[in-house]
Amino acid sequence: MRKEYYLLLIIFLLVIVYIFVPKDTLKEENKSKLDEEKRAVFISYIELGNNIRGKSEVDMKKIIDSMLDTAKSYGFNMIILQVRSFSDAIYPSSIYPSSRSVVNTEGDDLPFDILKYFIKKAHQKDLELHAWINPYRISNTKDINLISTSNPSYDMLNTTDVEVMDNGIYYNPASSKVESLILDGIEEIITNYDVDGIHFDDYFYPNSLTIDSTEYNKAKEEDPLLTLQEFRLNIISSLVKKTYNLIKNYNKDILFGISPDGNIDNNYNSNYVDTRTFVTKKGYVDYIMPQVYYGFLNSVKPFEETIKSWNNLITIDIDLIPALAFYKTGNIDKFAKEGVNEWVEYNNIISREVMLSRELSNYSGFAIFRYDSIFGSNLTENAFIEKENLKNILS
Repeated sequence: MRKEYYLLLIIFLLVIVYIFVPKDTLKEENKSKLDEEKRAVFISYIELGNNIRGKSEVDMKKIIDSMLDTAKSYGFNMIILQVRSFSDAIYPSSIYPSSRSVVNTEGDDLPFDILKYFIKKAHQKDLELHAWINPYRISNTKDINLISTSNPSYDMLNTTDVEVMDNGIYYNPASSKVESLILDGIEEIITNYDVDGIHFDDYFYPNSLTIDSTEYNKAKEEDPLLTLQEFRLNIISSLVKKTYNLIKNYNKDILFGISPDGNIDNNYNSNYVDTRTFVTKKGYVDYIMPQVYYGFLNSVKPFEETIKSWNNLITIDIDLIPALAFYKTGNIDKFAKEGVNEWVEYNNIISREVMLSRELSNYSGFAIFRYDSIFGSNLTENAFIEKENLKNILS
């Protein structure tokens, strides 16, 4: 009888709640959560090159206005703009030359301050703007002739601070000179521009066994048991922590986030990014934006399992904002094994990923990689339908 009594009491209370709690209150709570949701889209150097390079100043500004209007009208509220992709800048810099993403030849005069214009127009439309930086990449080819004499890497060629490889030219992450260069570049941005955040993506340690051998050998003299992995993880963590402190000491309202590889093991074994530390200890990042570029049927890294693993890693007050692979819609996913045809056979993957992510305890929003994949002129049929399905859940 006692059990039956308590059961009836619970049912009675639930009925009372259902009857007397205003439905509008519940709707408002759900609406509030959606209003606070970060909805980001990446605008990379590829978009800049494809859309505005080579145009007149008037046309460039019209195109930027149109890109931001399109993002806003769709439902996005956050732009991640690539301001430094190759040791360069889309803004007047005393450190870096102008970027080939917006001028024809590195070091040419900028037509105007593109970052300043992006920020002004984004803020007019109530869009956040985060400045996206690649810390170590100098070039994605090994042709040193593409590097201008005004590039800080030019004087470092043929030194241990820079390495030329088959797949590009990179700064040595273990070089103290390089670390200072990166931090100076970030300081230049936050002190001169009203950015809402600074953003690093997944390009950290280049694929080289020798780029930091001088510094590693020196470190081993003090600690003979130090592994290369430990050394490199410490190097990246040092830069991340110093970047965070630099930003917060200037303005605590500027956010700092990282978009690491969605495969947690890859971060440790090839990129040397200690993501577990970043999401369990204060003083590294405000948000983590893992590139969870997988479908639900991916048999190597299925989306649901992967995003839940990221969510479960977080033990401090930081935001989880998964980056999603809109660029895969309508295309073969050749590394997904059994899920190779998922993005061809289904057209509601991205919207389902957002809906699932919204249920996670640390979720604060999502990001779409990248602008042209969702708003470009060469979308697949599946991409058009994916786009509409996503927009339906943003209303």
